[in-house]
Amino acid sequence: MINVLAAACIGLLSGLHAACWGMYKDAPHEGFSLRTYSRSAVLGLTIGAVLGLVLPVDAGAASGAAVLFGVIYAIERALAELYKTFFRQQDQSRYTIPMQFALLGVPVEDRLTRGLFGMAYLGVMLGMLALVYGYQHAAAAQSIYGRVLVAAAGAWISAFGGAWKDAPIEGFQILKFFRSPLIAMSWALVLAYLTPDLVLLTLAATGYTIASTETYKTFFWPSRPRGKFAGKPVHFPAMLRIRQRVVPLYVAIWLTVIVAIAVGLHNVQPVRAEAAELAHG
Repeated sequence: MINVLAAACIGLLSGLHAACWGMYKDAPHEGFSLRTYSRSAVLGLTIGAVLGLVLPVDAGAASGAAVLFGVIYAIERALAELYKTFFRQQDQSRYTIPMQFALLGVPVEDRLTRGLFGMAYLGVMLGMLALVYGYQHAAAAQSIYGRVLVAAAGAWISAFGGAWKDAPIEGFQILKFFRSPLIAMSWALVLAYLTPDLVLLTLAATGYTIASTETYKTFFWPSRPRGKFAGKPVHFPAMLRIRQRVVPLYVAIWLTVIVAIAVGLHNVQPVRAEAAELAHG
């Protein structure tokens, strides 16, 4: 139960992290809703508790906490985007880029058709994880660079999904398309020292990639509207000031995560050194 509680706390932090950048970018256009803001936090907490119960990961250790944060982030974002894209019914005229599933930029109105596409998309994601799992158990030897390349699989799905949604409106941007996979490989190169499980590594690298890109797009360019609101008026100008209140929490979570990664890497060095000594002795 201690591991479940620790994992639930990590999930809460992961969900709050996503809620902060979501509120920061959307509130000036849509207003603030406590229900919307707390949705990711509740979902992250729930996912964390479930993973703490079923995964053989020590959520109390720095390395386990760091990996779980990324894994929960990826799962929470996948579930949230799956719902918003394929199952939520919403007026799309408020957006420049449709948030519902669209074909060539035209939203698919039929809910059954969207739902079927959503189940197919979920199948692709689960199939990708199955292939990663199969590779991990089939490959006799796995180099660190091979693991890193495989761990970018989730980011490739994200890149294709983003291009499908944005390209009909914004045009295809090659640097934007390759951004997520490259960032995922960079994160995987670090996280590979914290977990031997390739599936968890893939999910964690994907989660940290989302967190990194959203941090850059949201907080490094705060005056630039996101693509889905490009050209749309700011209906709640007071939120441009109020939204600054979430920044300290957002930074605190990032610092906590970075410290956990650093401590995890520091702790793993003596273990690696001892293993190398035993191998040569």
